[in-house]
Amino acid sequence: MLPDTPSVSQLSHVISQAAAPAFLLGALAAFIAVLISRLNRTIDRSIYLNQIPDEDQVRCRLKADLPRLVRRAAMINRAIFWSIMGSISIGVMIIVGFVSAFFQIQHERGVAILFIISIAAFIVSLVDFAREVRIALSEFDHHG
Repeated sequence: MLPDTPSVSQLSHVISQAAAPAFLLGALAAFIAVLISRLNRTIDRSIYLNQIPDEDQVRCRLKADLPRLVRRAAMINRAIFWSIMGSISIGVMIIVGFVSAFFQIQHERGVAILFIISIAAFIVSLVDFAREVRIALSEFDHHG
């Protein structure tokens, strides 16, 4: 047997509580787009360097940049993973808020735990991003 449908005031309360996580979800989506763009540039650069023939003495030295690009791609990949994990936990948190309002259950602890998980994942993602940027800026590409 389902409980009574939540009132409009209960639903508006849940919607107002879901606004901040929804903004965080939008910010994470934009951050993921930036990370994907950086990953694409790193991959494109790796493809370009791999196409240089070993016989090309002038540009062959550029291939020394490949291990650094692999490290950068791995860090960006981890940053994307943790951003997606944070986004998923925020999405679950919004769903929990609405479901708990529908069934009239207390949800504060569960929502708090999900919010902590999402912020922690976002922080880990930012740390990986900062490490990747540091590598990108400290060891400049060797342009040929």
